[in-house]
Amino acid sequence: MTNIVVKIDSSSLSTPEKIEQIAKRIVEEKKLGRNVIVVVPSIELVDDKLLQYAYLLSDKPSKRELHVLNSTNTQIASSLLAIAIQKNGFKAISLAGWQAGIQAVESNKNVLIDSINQELIFERMKKGEIVIIAGSQGIDKKNDILTLGDGGPETIAVAIGVAIRAKHIEIYTNQDGIYTADSNVVKEARKLKQITYDEMLELANLGSQIIHPRAVELAKRYEMPLIVRSSTENTKGTLIKGEVDMEKNLVVRGVAYEADIIRLTVGYDSYEYSSLATIFSTLAQHDIDVDIIVQAVIDGVKPTVSFSIAKEDFAEAIKVLENNKTALGFSFADFEVGLAKVSIVGSGMVSNPGVAARMFDRLRKENILVKMVSTSEIKVSVVVPQDEMVKAANALHDEFNLVEELVN
Repeated sequence: MTNIVVKIDSSSLSTPEKIEQIAKRIVEEKKLGRNVIVVVPSIELVDDKLLQYAYLLSDKPSKRELHVLNSTNTQIASSLLAIAIQKNGFKAISLAGWQAGIQAVESNKNVLIDSINQELIFERMKKGEIVIIAGSQGIDKKNDILTLGDGGPETIAVAIGVAIRAKHIEIYTNQDGIYTADSNVVKEARKLKQITYDEMLELANLGSQIIHPRAVELAKRYEMPLIVRSSTENTKGTLIKGEVDMEKNLVVRGVAYEADIIRLTVGYDSYEYSSLATIFSTLAQHDIDVDIIVQAVIDGVKPTVSFSIAKEDFAEAIKVLENNKTALGFSFADFEVGLAKVSIVGSGMVSNPGVAARMFDRLRKENILVKMVSTSEIKVSVVVPQDEMVKAANALHDEFNLVEELVN
């Protein structure tokens, strides 16, 4: 029998009616003669209240017990879905991470999947059961529960798919696939039939919220196909794989944007005092992610280095710079708020020179000021004033003819 893994979105588990609806979708997959493994995220039932209790009881609750609390809702979700499937006359069983053989490990303040004992899942599949796994959790070598955090359920779904040699992973979302842009911002956005791992990874890192980058990275490493589909409608989704079947001469395949970008600029009295390695390693030690970097070294002008960060990292970044000013050797620091990042993505850029020039020319015609630029083989990102973000995204979507993408 064919094995498939389905990752459910949290909106499908928000009410009893929606749980019943998604249970019927899972049952339909089983009726096709497939072994179905479902991975569920947490649902907002008691999580917030339990965490409030924890911090009322202690200013510093132990990390171990917080992991236990954070794992609770996924187990509730998996159990409720199993009950709904059983009501439909099919065998189903909910499994916590440890019962599904998911081994996790802490590394640099992150929780990662270490291994999966797929035999525990195979045993359940042989009994004809639909296996429902509490996503985003596993156990370490001390048998303590660890939760994976952002992107955990999707990443676990991919890891399980690899372990049981699944045909593909289905990611159920509130969208019916991957679009050329956010349809809430770009009204002409069209659904993509296929997209490469690299393109999806860039879009995910650039602000697309459909699928987490760590899940895409894992799928790419093991060449595991991903299908992003609607959780409410049984329609074709978007296939994510190594290479798309037909490019349709589209050099750019998607436009992404990210609001609330801040540009920090650090200046030095002379080049001898500046060290990119020192400043960025110091920021990294405090878990501050830096994106676009621009260094200016010109004879007769004091050198500067500018970099973009997310809004939520701003206060901590300023604090780190001020606390380490002497060691870092800079003379002043300045910042600019009210910025956004707009990006174009497409694997066709590699063999088509002039894409960036075309992008800049269209932005110039639209009178949109470009403040910073970052490029890779399949991506060009610009930092623009935030009030120009929507205009820039729509202009670039039009410039590269993304409305031509077929939907069928």
